[in-house]
Amino acid sequence: MPDPVQVQSMFGRIARHYDTLNRVLSLGIDQRWRRAAVARVQKETSGELRRVVDACCGTGDLTLALADQGLDVVGADFTPELLVRGAAKGVRQGAERALFAHGDALRLPLHDGACDAATVAFGIRNVEDRTLGLRELGRVVRPGGIVLVLEFQVPRGPLGWVYRQYFERVLPRVGGWFSKDKSAYTYLRDTVLAWPSAEELELEMEAIGFEGCGFQRRTFGIVALHWGRVPVARRDGAGESPAPEHVEPLPTPSV
Repeated sequence: MPDPVQVQSMFGRIARHYDTLNRVLSLGIDQRWRRAAVARVQKETSGELRRVVDACCGTGDLTLALADQGLDVVGADFTPELLVRGAAKGVRQGAERALFAHGDALRLPLHDGACDAATVAFGIRNVEDRTLGLRELGRVVRPGGIVLVLEFQVPRGPLGWVYRQYFERVLPRVGGWFSKDKSAYTYLRDTVLAWPSAEELELEMEAIGFEGCGFQRRTFGIVALHWGRVPVARRDGAGESPAPEHVEPLPTPSV
C-alpha cells in the first residue's frame, strides 16, 4: 500500500505542473472522463442529488465539474499544495458551491450520511488502505446514495501491450522531464499497473456492502467508472467510522 507521507510529499512537489501534465499525458481526454463521471452520478441518483463529497480531489477538476451542475460540493484532499490550486480555480470560475477542505480520504471531515454521493477520481490508488477508503466514502453518504470511483485500467488485448509500453517508456520520461520529478511518474506507472481489474474492484465493492454495483469501461478500457449504492439498511460495518465535528476549509487564496 502507498505510504501516505511519501504520497503527500510527492504530490506537493508536482502541484505546480499537475494540471498541465494531466492534460498532456491524457491528450485532454481526462476532462471527458470527468464529465462522464458527473453524468453517471446524476443518473444513479435519479435527480435526488444536492450534496457531494469529492475525495482525493487534487486541484479540483471533478469538484468544480460537479459544482457547475448546481450541486454543493466539498473537495477534500490531504495535500495542501493541490488544494490551494483547486481553491484558486474555484475563485476564477466563480464556483460558489464548491468548498475545498483539508482532509484524509480515510477520515473525511464530514458527518455520517452528510452527502447524497461521494466521488473519487484517480485518487483511490493513493490511499493507504483501499478497503477502508471505500468504507469511508460509504460512511459519509446517506442510505440509498451513490459512491463513484473513476480510475485507470490496463486495457485488454493488443492495446494492453501498447498501453504498457506507454506507461513503461513514455510517461515517466515526459512527466519527469516536465515536472523535474521522475519518481512521481514512475509511481503513477507502478500503481496503475498494479491496480485490480474492473471485475475485481466490483467484487471488492460488493464485499464491502455496496449494492447495485456496476462499472463501465471508457476509451478502449483505459479507465473504468465504478458505482455502488449505500444500502438503505446499512450492514457489514458501513458507517462505523467516527466523524469529525466540522469541515476545515482552506483560506481563499488571492488570485
